[in-house]
Amino acid sequence: MRHIQIYDTTLRDGSQGEGVTFSLEDKLLISERLDSLGFDFIEGGYPLSNAKDYQYFQRVKAMKLRHARLCAFGMTRRRGLRCEEDPGMKALLESGASVITIVGKTHDFHVTEVLRVSLEENLAMIAESVRYLREQGREVLYDAEHFFDGWKANPGYAARSIRAAAEAGAMLIALCDTNGGSLPEEISALTAEAITALVDVPVGIHVHNDCELAVANSLAAVDAGADQVQGTVNGFGERCGNVDLIPVIANLAIKKKGYKVLGGNGVTHLTELSRFMYETANLRFRDNQPFVGSSAFAHKGGMHVHAVARATSSYEHINPALVGNERRILVSELSGRSNIAALTAGHNLPNDPKLMERILARVVELESQGYQFEAAQGSFDLLVRRVANMFTPHFELVTYHVSIERERSGELSTEATVKLRVGDHERHEVADGDGPVNALDAALRKALHDAFMNLADMQLVDYKVRVINSEAGTAAGVRVTIESRDQHEVWGTVGVSENVIEASWIALSDSFEYKLWKDERYAVK
Repeated sequence: MRHIQIYDTTLRDGSQGEGVTFSLEDKLLISERLDSLGFDFIEGGYPLSNAKDYQYFQRVKAMKLRHARLCAFGMTRRRGLRCEEDPGMKALLESGASVITIVGKTHDFHVTEVLRVSLEENLAMIAESVRYLREQGREVLYDAEHFFDGWKANPGYAARSIRAAAEAGAMLIALCDTNGGSLPEEISALTAEAITALVDVPVGIHVHNDCELAVANSLAAVDAGADQVQGTVNGFGERCGNVDLIPVIANLAIKKKGYKVLGGNGVTHLTELSRFMYETANLRFRDNQPFVGSSAFAHKGGMHVHAVARATSSYEHINPALVGNERRILVSELSGRSNIAALTAGHNLPNDPKLMERILARVVELESQGYQFEAAQGSFDLLVRRVANMFTPHFELVTYHVSIERERSGELSTEATVKLRVGDHERHEVADGDGPVNALDAALRKALHDAFMNLADMQLVDYKVRVINSEAGTAAGVRVTIESRDQHEVWGTVGVSENVIEASWIALSDSFEYKLWKDERYAVK
């Protein structure tokens, strides 16, 4: 088993992605999480670039990392300066990091046209920077920027540049596909050539995803002999992002043979790690993300669900539990009785094929109107109970009214009135809100509070509106999806109407009904 080091640069390279921002506390929490899962290296940032990265290295010294080694990132010394005079070198040493990653130029074009120095001066900058940091007692990783483009253009000079770093004491040379434009066969061939050129110094791979080949390229480099993969969790990064370490780790640990990552542990937490990183960055999950996305093991087509029920491997390449994910069965107009049977297993329904057909027919009918139940399990469960004649409503709507007033000052006020029948009693309540849905929610809670006090621990956490038939203009139908939660569960409900308030009421009342039904169900158990 060949151990492949996993080098995470989410905190530095990943934060350069559009919309990705981490606070100082975020960076510290992420470092703890990566260390706990067995990552080998964590690149904390560039201490000269901003105050936050400087403070990070001061704060992280107090952390007791169990496995990961912390890296500070910087560049070779500036032209015309000695290393001991260079502010970048000083900042790297002051960071206190025991490992320092230095990036330097490999492509002769970048040396002469971007850096504006001679080819020999660039080699001196590389060698002197690595040697100086080594003399100060630090281990050095060298990132060969634009390595693959540089080797294609001038292999002799590219080889001299990485040898300069190796001979000066770099512990590893990371070969960078900085533009993300190389193909797997190129990565494989040139990685092998670099290994031959370096002889005794190992290489790593650092690629970007501009051709959607970053994972394939990283795996190709490992197969060619690379001992380290540098990347980011979820593929965060500039332009199209860095390589996503999630599928790299999963493929090396599960799919490919002969490799060991994260010390043999941590792979079962990949889904948790991915979602933690999205939440920390305040970004939406990518549902179709391989291995860890919520759709990665979701089955919608009736034929697929039927096959998976017989043998999971028929439409799943691995057991989702290996990466901490789970199988999901979806329901839609594409579903068959197998979907319905799988999704209704917990309802204690009679073994009645005709009932399954009636439920499926109702789903198809509602989806033709614009309903979608994939994110509305609560509404689907209530639909099943209604079709099976097993549903008794906890309340009945008599009427509701919503008014919105705009004052001269521009301030808006919203008021909702709800009249309900609860058992033999009629309740009539009025409530203000920040908007029509918030006001309806408040009025509905007031009307139901005395009869159902358990509603106090339920809250709405998300509200989404989608136009169904946009060609109808302002008369278009809308689909409202509401996500609610309590202390035990999160559930979704859906409503459709040409009136956004009515669609909201349908989804809102379903959410309350689902909460009341599930609490009674658990109480019986």
